[in-house]
Amino acid sequence: MVAHGLVLLPMASSHRGELSPACVQCQEGRKMVLFVTGVCRFRCFYCPVSPNRNQKDVVYANERRVLTDADILEEARAIGAAGTGITGGDPLGVVDRVEHYVRLLKGEFGPSHHIHLYTHEPNPEKLERLARAGLDEFRLHIPPYLWGSLSGPGSAYRRVLESAPAWGIRRGVEVPVLPEKEGELRRLLRALDAIGVDVVNLNELEFSETNETALAARGYRTDPENGWGVRGSRAVAERIVREMRLGVPVHYCSSRFKDSVQLRERLRRRADRTAPPFAARTPDGTIVLGVVEAGPENDLARWATRIARRLGIGPDDYRLDIGRRRVELAAEPLREVAGRLPWPAFEVEVYPTADALEVERDPLNPPARARLGVVGGGT
Repeated sequence: MVAHGLVLLPMASSHRGELSPACVQCQEGRKMVLFVTGVCRFRCFYCPVSPNRNQKDVVYANERRVLTDADILEEARAIGAAGTGITGGDPLGVVDRVEHYVRLLKGEFGPSHHIHLYTHEPNPEKLERLARAGLDEFRLHIPPYLWGSLSGPGSAYRRVLESAPAWGIRRGVEVPVLPEKEGELRRLLRALDAIGVDVVNLNELEFSETNETALAARGYRTDPENGWGVRGSRAVAERIVREMRLGVPVHYCSSRFKDSVQLRERLRRRADRTAPPFAARTPDGTIVLGVVEAGPENDLARWATRIARRLGIGPDDYRLDIGRRRVELAAEPLREVAGRLPWPAFEVEVYPTADALEVERDPLNPPARARLGVVGGGT
């Protein structure tokens, strides 16, 4: 829907001007998220990075822990990635690693594989180096205490943004919308418009497991109509996108858009490529399986064959998960026979991701209910 240049997206997101190619790919679920390190010297109080990554020097491609280059390439293929977003922590803190990954991805998938990067660090030497390696776009995260005209203390960010066109790279700014700093944010946008940056992304400020204590201590509260979004953040962003007439494209991305559109589309793409044919799909991109869990005494291969015979299914109708010591198959036939099995049987809903995060687990027989500590005969 377009009105006077304002484009309204699902889940209250919106933009004026042309979206970055990175945002288009992300919206379609075609962008892999490459988390290159959790280490960051800026330590913003609103940082939402999860505890298992925050200030830890680890690498993830989407939900997959990266130990080798092959892990990254395999994950990119698993979602049919058309591009990659490099994030952290601060990626420029491990610039050698980032350069290697940029060259790896461009070498494997070609120059059309769009790569963008987020960073706090206004370092022209590092960014120009990455541009030479093939980086297509960077987005500076300017800290809120520097929002404004980008003169004086903010001049380092101005210099990088003004220098970047000579490197043949798109340059932008991405910041969270702090509701009490609307005036400063408007001044920043006017400065960015004067510079002529390629894109500005405004993210809804949101609560996470990592930042909730710091946000609450500063008086932020959740918006009861907007999930984990901070009250007032969305209203300020919508007002800015609606009212400000700028030459620079401005995109507001809500927290619900990230979860309900971007993540869902990426999950659907991954399920299409990696889910077993017997798995049922849900509209949210998750998959539903039946599982039977082995006991510690079972020889897994022989036990799995025995399960298949009892259920009357062929070798293509199940798979053995050795790490979780279980057989996975279609949920419907398992429901019909689970009551006659001596092993715990469940219907599970999982993400089609490398970590196969479990969303829901429904016990189908007494051994399963006993394992969960469920009293009674219902499922």
